[in-house]
Amino acid sequence: MTVWQTLTFAHYQPQQWGHSSFLHRLFGSLRAWRASSQLLVWSEALGGFLLAVVYGSAPFVPSSALGLGLAAIAAYWALLSLTDVDLQQATPIHWLVLLYWGVDALATGLSPVRAAALVGLAKLTLYLLVFALAARVLRNPRLRSLLFSVVVITSLFVSVYGLNQWIYGVEELATWVDRNSVADFTSRVYSYLGNPNLLAAYLVPTTAFSAAAIGVWRGWLPKLLAIAATGASSLCLILTYSRGGWLGFVAMIFVWALLGLYWFQPRLPAPWRRWLFPVVLGGLVAVLLVAVLGLEPLRVRVLSIFVGREDSSNNFRINVWLAVLQMIQDRPWLGIGPGNTAFNLVYPLYQQARFTALSAYSVPLEVAIEGGLLGLTAFAWLLLVTAVTAVRQVSRLRRDRNPQAFWLMASLAGLAGMLGHGLFDTVLYRPEASTLWWLCIGAIASFWQPQPSKQLPPEAEHSDEKM
Repeated sequence: MTVWQTLTFAHYQPQQWGHSSFLHRLFGSLRAWRASSQLLVWSEALGGFLLAVVYGSAPFVPSSALGLGLAAIAAYWALLSLTDVDLQQATPIHWLVLLYWGVDALATGLSPVRAAALVGLAKLTLYLLVFALAARVLRNPRLRSLLFSVVVITSLFVSVYGLNQWIYGVEELATWVDRNSVADFTSRVYSYLGNPNLLAAYLVPTTAFSAAAIGVWRGWLPKLLAIAATGASSLCLILTYSRGGWLGFVAMIFVWALLGLYWFQPRLPAPWRRWLFPVVLGGLVAVLLVAVLGLEPLRVRVLSIFVGREDSSNNFRINVWLAVLQMIQDRPWLGIGPGNTAFNLVYPLYQQARFTALSAYSVPLEVAIEGGLLGLTAFAWLLLVTAVTAVRQVSRLRRDRNPQAFWLMASLAGLAGMLGHGLFDTVLYRPEASTLWWLCIGAIASFWQPQPSKQLPPEAEHSDEKM
């Protein structure tokens, strides 16, 4: 087995974990009670309902209310786990999520601000249990489609309200706009989320799911609704004027395009297959260039990315990043522990004058601060295995022509987009965006199936006997 196959768990078999292990004894310890429970007959549907409530309300409710929903999901996952023995649900993604949590737990124990890091670890645990329940519930194709439909319809309401703000004008609730980097008539929409950058982070993955609904939903009216949701979300995302959101949007579209071309390529005539990739990707680049060059607000905002410290937002981030790098240098291996509470206690010791910050404004830097280089390695390994898993399962579903693959492709494209945005912002750590991040990972895990083992030829099976 090659190093690549080992890193990506190419031949992982869940039944390798013995029934005498502690986890097997713990999980399912109350299964006798479950057998007599009338409520848990509908266990998966109830889990889907809880997830639908959280994702359907996330953009509209305060973080405290959303936290209660996450706590309910965590409690329900614990109940299901204690009443069911099925460790075959534990995919390679599950084990790497557990590794990532374990590193952050160790960082918490060794943190210079342990009490604050415990708060961050508790929040992280809630998000990871959302992943665990989603990965379990979304194995059911019907529940998967219903949950993603809730996400799509919710994002449509969010986008329509954002477009309404653009048409009728909107009050700026914070100093989001550097007048040197945007046109004077630019209005940044923020819809129900109260922040244009957070709205962009929310719309990147939901736009991907709206595009997937076009391929999954049956009938012309549902498909027209999905097209409307995709268009509204895309336009609203552009009108946030979030440069990080735009970068994430481009990354999402690029990954979606690659996966979509891969999906449809076998169905096209042979001459078209050769030119399909360059024509479509070239067309996307051309549309992007025309939009940037032809629309002044877009052009001014995009060019502000390249002016360095002349833009106040750029200058602010650069100064924060320099301080953050010093923090990482002082605690390189395990960081300071997870969460913005720990960050807010340690960062002032390193910050430059007048550059206060609530986070590192970069997901990789934030991960490195919280869990050190060990945490960053675990995070990167998790992303690698998640991406490889998604590509392998898309290939399997393409052979079966299973339209559920569109949700899978949207999940990977959504992750790529959120990570692209996260290179220059940490809105990913806000619950409205973080829940979507872990939903994407959970959805990919729900599609996982073990790779079929290669059968040895008969002569190879008996080669040892001949020696």
